Amino acid sequence: MQSPTEILSGIWTSAGGDAAALAHVRLTGEEPQIPSSFRVAIAGQTTIAAAGLAAAEIWRLRSGEAQDVSVELRHAVAECRSERYLRVDDKPPPPAWDAIAGVYRTGDNRFVRCHTNFPHHRDAVCKVLGCEPEREKVQAALMQWKGEDFETAAYAAGGVVALMRSYDEWSALPQARALAELPLVSIEKIGEAPPKPWPQRLPKGDRPLSGLRVLDLSRVIAGPVAGRTLAAHGADVLLVSGPALPAIPWLTIDTGRGKLTTFIELKSEAGRAQMRALLKDADIFSQGYRPRSLAALGFTPEDAAKINPGIVYVTLSAYGHAGPWAGRRGFDSLVQTTTGFNHAEGQAAGIDGPKELPAQMLDHATGYLMAFGAMMAKARQAREGGSWHVRVSLAQTGRWLWNLGRLENGLNTPDITGEAVHAAFIESMPSGFGTLKAVRHSALLSKTPAQWSRPAMPLGSHPAEWPVTN
Repeated sequence: MQSPTEILSGIWTSAGGDAAALAHVRLTGEEPQIPSSFRVAIAGQTTIAAAGLAAAEIWRLRSGEAQDVSVELRHAVAECRSERYLRVDDKPPPPAWDAIAGVYRTGDNRFVRCHTNFPHHRDAVCKVLGCEPEREKVQAALMQWKGEDFETAAYAAGGVVALMRSYDEWSALPQARALAELPLVSIEKIGEAPPKPWPQRLPKGDRPLSGLRVLDLSRVIAGPVAGRTLAAHGADVLLVSGPALPAIPWLTIDTGRGKLTTFIELKSEAGRAQMRALLKDADIFSQGYRPRSLAALGFTPEDAAKINPGIVYVTLSAYGHAGPWAGRRGFDSLVQTTTGFNHAEGQAAGIDGPKELPAQMLDHATGYLMAFGAMMAKARQAREGGSWHVRVSLAQTGRWLWNLGRLENGLNTPDITGEAVHAAFIESMPSGFGTLKAVRHSALLSKTPAQWSRPAMPLGSHPAEWPVTN
């Protein structure tokens, strides 16, 4: 199996990074760290390191000063489960899942996973099944269905569910074959534009992304983690949500550190005009909504490049931008189920049914890859011009994780305790919700330490405008 350094090198050089920069990275710690047959800890460490190295490289380009980057494995794992360690006024997180979310057996003796944390997704499942939102009633109704038929019907009704497949079953699907043709992080030029000079450096407290403006249109984990990472390296990140969009409050708090947050109603022309005005002055536009959902509103990558030539546009999808499932909704837990991880972990544990990975690692790793891709594309824009489109997906990150190999006795690893995390990796900070105790960023940069200079705030707390920086 590849070493962590070799894995990082693959990520870095595949996106055009200079191999010489890898000499400035130090990865410490021994796997495994948490119980899994997959190399989930290494996936977290190397994607966090890739983003940290991209930030360090941007600092070198802006200041002429090289610096070292180090990532400790256990700290990286803690950060990739940051939502479970967050405390607000010393209170732990509420239950993570809706009452009917989770795994069910179907009439053909298969397993399906339902994701019902958003009310409209729960309603879609119950509408297809013709039952009340109660676990026993959902299970009884599913005994009348074949698993794949239910998966198809639920998606058609606007739900998000997944049939548990083995890796071989997944690999035989056209979608898996389409992913096999794509890179882990796709960075493509989509328009002509002159190079944009780096923003004027500020007199103190500078970090690699100081002065850069990021529009963050994302929810749940992966996209928000990308924005949180860019904020940790100094970017002005403006999280844009809609006043009627559902959100998961605990995740909003955890991933909102370092960000401004505003409401814009994109279904109105006035709201779209606000967004165009913000976009015109942005450096990075990062979005995690379903593929094509922003197209009808006038904010495709090509639209963005016309509004602001030289933009870096980052797209997150569940299943990739090619293949028959390119438009399909999805979340980490569902992609794990569909692509073989839950089946493989269940087999490794000797159980009849799915077993989840011990972290939402597809989400977290993909978030760091989004931030990494955004920074690599921005550095390229500053060097050679152009507008750029960065694309990542949960399923492609999963494909990469699978190909890192398996740990024979990984499931026997003792889990990291919350007490150990709180003793080693937690910082305390004020917020708009109360005092937060949350995991510090695990990429340690020797010259420009990562930090969140803005507190997490309730959605919509700020005006829809960029902060004045001079």
